Amino acid sequence: MNVYHKIDEIRIESGVLSLRIDGELIRKNLIEISATLAKASEKEISCYKISPSGYGIYWPLIDEDISIDGLLGVTHSFVQWKKSA
Repeated sequence: MNVYHKIDEIRIESGVLSLRIDGELIRKNLIEISATLAKASEKEISCYKISPSGYGIYWPLIDEDISIDGLLGVTHSFVQWKKSA
C-alpha cells in the first residue's frame, strides 16, 4: 500500500481543524473545508478515521470525508497517479 501522507495531532476546536500533515502544522476553518463539518456536533466531529494510507479523513457519523491532497490544494497529473498505482 502506498502511503500518501502521515497525519497526526488532529484537533477540532472553535470551528478550526488543526492537524499535522507530514510534520507540518495545518489549520483550516471548518466552513472553508465542508459545510457539513462546520454544522456537525462536537460528538459527530470527534469521531473520525484516518485512512491507513494517509489519503484522507472520514467522519462516519455524518458520512463526510476529505482528502488530504484537497485540503492542501495538491493536484496530481494522471502520469503521477499511474506511477503510484
